[in-house]
Amino acid sequence: MAKNLVIVESPAKVNTIKKFLGSNYEVMASYGHVRDLPKSQLGIDVDHDFEPKYITIRGKGDVLSALRKEVKKADKVYLATDPDREGEAISWHLLEALKLSGKKVSRITFNEITKNAVKESLKNPRDIDMNLVDSQQTRRMLDRMVGYKISPILWAKVKRGLSAGRVQSVALRIICDRENEIDAFVPEEYWTIEASLKASGISKALKAKYSGQIKNKAEADKILKEIDGSDFKIEDIKVGERVRKAPLPFTTSTLQQEASKALNFSTQKTMRIAQQLYEGVDVGEGTAGIITYLRTDSTRVSDEAVRQASEYIEGAYGAEYVKKTEVSSGKGGKIQDAHEAIRPTLVTRTPVEVKDYLSKDQFKLYQLIWKRFVASRMADAVYETTSVKLSSGGHKFSMSAAKPKFEGFMNVYTETPEEATEDEFSANSFTGTLEKSTKLKLDKAEGKQHFTQPPAHFTEASLVRALEELGIGRPSTYAPTISTILARHYVAKEGKNIFVTELGEVVNKMMNEAFPTIVDVNFTANMEALLDGIEDGSVKWKTIVANFYPDLEQAVSAAERDLSEVKVQDEVSDEVCDLCGRNMVIKYGPHGKFLACPGFPECRNTKPYFEKIGVPCPKCGKDIVIRKTKKGRRYYGCIAIPECDFMVWQKPVDKKCEKCGSIYLQRGNKLVCSNPECGNISDK
Repeated sequence: MAKNLVIVESPAKVNTIKKFLGSNYEVMASYGHVRDLPKSQLGIDVDHDFEPKYITIRGKGDVLSALRKEVKKADKVYLATDPDREGEAISWHLLEALKLSGKKVSRITFNEITKNAVKESLKNPRDIDMNLVDSQQTRRMLDRMVGYKISPILWAKVKRGLSAGRVQSVALRIICDRENEIDAFVPEEYWTIEASLKASGISKALKAKYSGQIKNKAEADKILKEIDGSDFKIEDIKVGERVRKAPLPFTTSTLQQEASKALNFSTQKTMRIAQQLYEGVDVGEGTAGIITYLRTDSTRVSDEAVRQASEYIEGAYGAEYVKKTEVSSGKGGKIQDAHEAIRPTLVTRTPVEVKDYLSKDQFKLYQLIWKRFVASRMADAVYETTSVKLSSGGHKFSMSAAKPKFEGFMNVYTETPEEATEDEFSANSFTGTLEKSTKLKLDKAEGKQHFTQPPAHFTEASLVRALEELGIGRPSTYAPTISTILARHYVAKEGKNIFVTELGEVVNKMMNEAFPTIVDVNFTANMEALLDGIEDGSVKWKTIVANFYPDLEQAVSAAERDLSEVKVQDEVSDEVCDLCGRNMVIKYGPHGKFLACPGFPECRNTKPYFEKIGVPCPKCGKDIVIRKTKKGRRYYGCIAIPECDFMVWQKPVDKKCEKCGSIYLQRGNKLVCSNPECGNISDK
């Protein structure tokens, strides 16, 4: 019988797929890419039509040797790498590295590692799609050009070991822009009034909220005085329905966001565990892939999966819970619709059934994916709502209530909010019990002071959402982009929040000054659209590279010339080295500045560097200095920490609040009292 060779990327898939295909098929892994641009040089011949120079990746010689032996024995070779641009490129590199041009070679793809999917792919072989390959080649070459041309400038101007990247530099800029917004934000005072009302026939107090805007305490006190002792009259009652739509199934982006919010998983961890679930785990019936392919921006679901889900939902919950109409994502731009959404490969494989076969984290992620998919195929949730408008003492109030009418998909799944928020209907439960004639008496009313809040710091979830909305990167790039800027210490995480480090600020400033196009959000998003154009055959890939490179070269030459005067020198401090008596100098490290003896390597003494801001500590009178947390986030604290515990996140100024005597903090072009109970704002 004929011998067939199937080549996949990951060794984790080998045994699973071999079991599906039987003895007539040999299955081997390439262990990812086998060829790449050389590390020691640019690897792109800019003088000869930008031809890439690929070499065998170090350490892949034995893998290729073993594959070549099997290729000689095989009558037909199937290239079964992952179903995306990267996988298509790996197949093409295998074709070249294994010299398969004279062989019977076919490209096959499957969206899930199940017996049916793998066997079906063998019935639908095709040639390698060179548009996909060229799109991936272009991305790789553009990233190489940016990295290899700009990174040396960062080494020269800041420190060795730094890197610039086409997508990572834009992500850093987005985070820095958000930090600048937060620093410049000036809070505004406002007040709310909540009235607690008693109604005949209703035992629980009703909560009504003032309907207008209240700017300060004086306005709030005036309203409270005018409604004191007044009855509350019902002006209008509206009864209706509120529909909460079932969620769409997961894409790569939404899975990363939800896993971050619900499970506190980093994007990197989410992708690693999802890869394990996709490649295959032993769930008691042998090894099988239990979710579909994890890199996708499509919410499409196959007809067969829809049918299976509908049957499962009808059996488990009832026919009324089955979704009756289809919805689209409403997403603009290109969608890789060859892929499906991320879903369980078998909907009847419930999380409870496989729990004992999965690790704790695998179970958590599988349960999240399973619930989201099942919920996406269920009917919408419906609430009966009641909205009431009231008046008292010439002032307008309102209150609302809701009760579930049909729980629909919420029987299975509810999405985790980014931050804890109070549902507008949660305070009351009076649906169907109020009439216009109902007498309402004021029990008590209370005014509360609030201040508007600055934009939230990015989390991994919100950064992924921002990158996706801006069209920066693709599903496969979100996790490595975030991992890179964390590893380079450009940003740091505290809890879920992402903060820019001092090193990140320096790199971002330099990139904005010297390479504004590279870090321009619109330019980067347009480049993604051009890569999509290469994929669909409407754009020539070498045209993109040929247009990009000269502008980059010009910017690099200008940066080398113009930035030469802003090279970060070792600034001499007034701190004396304890070991040799020299004045120590300020140097940059992975976590920012530090003091080092200029006598290195004879003297290797180092100390923390604290930059004074010229403001005395309000607690002990010593200097306030710029400090950093262990993860690199900047704050302002007393130089005597830990003996003195004064610290704030915003920069203090040498001026005290006229109202309470606390020091002011700098917020944009305003000064804000550091005492949160005061909240006084002053011009600089």
